[in-house]
Amino acid sequence: MANRMLQFTQVQRHMPPKREVTLRRSDFGEIYDEFEPQSAAEQASRCSQCGVPFCQVHCPVHNNIPDWLMLTAEGRLQEAYEVSQATNNFPEICGRICPQDRLCEGNCVIEQAGHGTVTIGSVEKYINDTAWERGWVKPVSPPQEREQSVGIIGAGPAGLAAAEQLRAKGYKVTIYDRYDRAGGLLIYGIPSFKLEKEVVERRTRLVADAGVTFKLNFEVGRDASLPELRLRHDAVLIATGVYKARDVMLPGAGLDNVLPAMDYLTASNRKGLGDEVPAFDDGRLDAAGKDVVVIGGGDTAMDCVRTAVRQGARSVKCLYRRNRANMPGSQREVANAEEEGVDFVWLAAPEAFDGRDGVAEVRALKMRLGVADATGRQAPEVVADSGFTLPAQMVVKALGFDPEDLPTLFNCPELETTRWGTVKVAYPSLMSNLDGVFAAGDIVRGASLVVWAIRDGRDAAESIDRYIQAGAQSGTHAASAAA
Repeated sequence: MANRMLQFTQVQRHMPPKREVTLRRSDFGEIYDEFEPQSAAEQASRCSQCGVPFCQVHCPVHNNIPDWLMLTAEGRLQEAYEVSQATNNFPEICGRICPQDRLCEGNCVIEQAGHGTVTIGSVEKYINDTAWERGWVKPVSPPQEREQSVGIIGAGPAGLAAAEQLRAKGYKVTIYDRYDRAGGLLIYGIPSFKLEKEVVERRTRLVADAGVTFKLNFEVGRDASLPELRLRHDAVLIATGVYKARDVMLPGAGLDNVLPAMDYLTASNRKGLGDEVPAFDDGRLDAAGKDVVVIGGGDTAMDCVRTAVRQGARSVKCLYRRNRANMPGSQREVANAEEEGVDFVWLAAPEAFDGRDGVAEVRALKMRLGVADATGRQAPEVVADSGFTLPAQMVVKALGFDPEDLPTLFNCPELETTRWGTVKVAYPSLMSNLDGVFAAGDIVRGASLVVWAIRDGRDAAESIDRYIQAGAQSGTHAASAAA
């Protein structure tokens, strides 16, 4: 039976049931159960169908959220799916990992009125998981095949989104990636309790079924340079993401078991995928039985602390130099971590790491928030004579990521980068200084959200299409320009 809309005064907000804490601490399964169909419809019916849908405005891919909520409330799920996937290549992934509390749900009008936001992300996940179960999700089928080809460097969300959009237009698309699986951070960076790997793998299979060619274990600069790829293709898209870990220049930072976050998360994800990981098996990247301290306050830090809990750490502490209100990570993830037993040490920063053969403790200082900077954010300041120590046999540095030196890595010194190391592009085309070479995602904007990478990949695909078609009309293309 169809539900009427604007039910937010009669129907209370609720999420799908969350698995009991002791159960979810012991495995890497996703923590939320599935919505029952009637519950999903009821929650969708709470939407106020605003004249100005701020949820849509604040979604990076501008999902038509009010329409697919209404269709869900009316029981028209296949139509809801079609609307949902029209603007997003990976809606069931975004439904799981987007920080909705900072984007669509955080700008929901009924939330501002005190009624509690519509559970947009959970309904999005329900719609699209249902679509997969019922066989509605099909690979794109271009109306015509084109002779031009596009090479994409990177099989993460930006590269995959661009590939699917370009394949839908009929281009021959090849994705080059240095890892042995497609998906980028979706596979190796995000833990399964947030995003089960089969959800990613079925998407990459769909892209392959559409006719996109994957060349994995392929390193640009080793197996082919960027200039060589330009000769092979009519356009090239750089969508590598950013993987170089930011470090702390502190005494003891080089001790064993003071680890970059990505090394730690990749090892855990590989074990979950059934790979052999010697550094995990010998205990170095396994938190079991250890006192673990994670440094940082973003979503990567939350992934690390919650992974350590599931690996059986004796204690898990998160050291963050600001307070909870200033934490850059999702507040929902912080709450999940607290439920699972993570101890947050607010307003604290490391001073040094002590130990003989490996780290044994973290020396830290208490902080306070001082005068706000030009952005309005208060800068942390050290509190005098406030030192304290924390036991630690494993320290994970989750301080963010920077770009690698792509001009050197790709054997292409003429590729221009910004002072931050990101690829310098023109807007809105996203083309670099090299004719026919585009860039999208984190390698342009810096470490950011998956949904922004999807948006950039889609935008880059449109620009590449315009570029190739303009070249076809004039009789030129990137390969001839590179030659």
